[in-house]
Amino acid sequence: MPFDTKNESNHLVVSVDEARLDASIAENFKDYLFNHIDQDASDMVIDLSVVRFMDSSGLGVLVSALKKMDGKSKIKLAGAQPAVLDLFHLTSMDKLFSILPTVTEAIEEK
Repeated sequence: MPFDTKNESNHLVVSVDEARLDASIAENFKDYLFNHIDQDASDMVIDLSVVRFMDSSGLGVLVSALKKMDGKSKIKLAGAQPAVLDLFHLTSMDKLFSILPTVTEAIEEK
């Protein structure tokens, strides 16, 4: 599975181990995130450092997960590469998510 999870400092860190977060894995990623959210996941950090490309379906999964959390917890993004950052800026989704350079910085951000 291209996803991995660990608990770190009261955060659930989800790593995406695929270069592309697109329609080919979006549904599996959504199921994976929703399963953790349904299990009362703590604040979540999604490590995108391996992801070099994300399309609207990948972005849609992140937005859906944020909505499913319903303000009870936060989703922070870490390690987004330039093409992924461009997508967030272009769609103004960078206003919904905290996007930090590293997982450590995402965990430490208040």
